[in-house]
Amino acid sequence: MSDEDRVRWDRRYADRDVGSTDDVALPSAFQPYCDKFPDAGRALDLGCGSGGVAVWLAQRGLEVRGYDVSAVAITQARELSERCGVASLCRFERVDLDDGLPAGPRVDVVICNRFRDRRLDRAIVARLIDGGLLAISALSEVGAAPGRFRAKAGELRRAFNDLDMIAEREGNGEAWLLARRLGP
Repeated sequence: MSDEDRVRWDRRYADRDVGSTDDVALPSAFQPYCDKFPDAGRALDLGCGSGGVAVWLAQRGLEVRGYDVSAVAITQARELSERCGVASLCRFERVDLDDGLPAGPRVDVVICNRFRDRRLDRAIVARLIDGGLLAISALSEVGAAPGRFRAKAGELRRAFNDLDMIAEREGNGEAWLLARRLGP
C-alpha cells in the first residue's frame, strides 16, 4: 500500500472517536450466525480496524491476531481490548497486507470485514484448520456501481468454492459469505 494510502487510513481512524465497548460486535451480516463461531481456538482478523470484531471474538474465548495497515487503528484496537479485559487474548499488528499474509499458525476463524484482496484468497483458505470458519464481506458491484474495490457478482462464491457454504448474500453494494473449510 502506498504511503499516501496509509496516511489516509490513519487520518480516517484519527477522526473517529476511540472505539467504545458498544463497538464490540460481529458485523451485522454475520450476527444471525453467531452460534457458528467457536468459543475457543485461534482467530485472524484481516483489516481489523479499531478492533471491535477481534474483541468480540476474544470475549468468546478465542486468541485473536488482528492486522491493519493503520497504526492509529492498531492503537485503538489495543486500547479497546484493554478496556474490555481481553488484551491477553488479543495481539494487534500494523501490517500491509499488500505484502501478503504474514506467516503464522493455522486458525479456527478468519474474518475479513469490508476488506478484500483477491491475492490473499489461497493464503486465507490455507490458514484455516479443517472445519475452520471463514467470514468475509466486501463492497460489491451488485446493487451498486462498479469500482476498483468492489467484488463482481458471484466473486466471493467463486473464490471460495472449495469451502462448505453456510450462508451468503449479495446486494445493495455488499457481498458476504460464511463458509467452513472441508476436512481432508
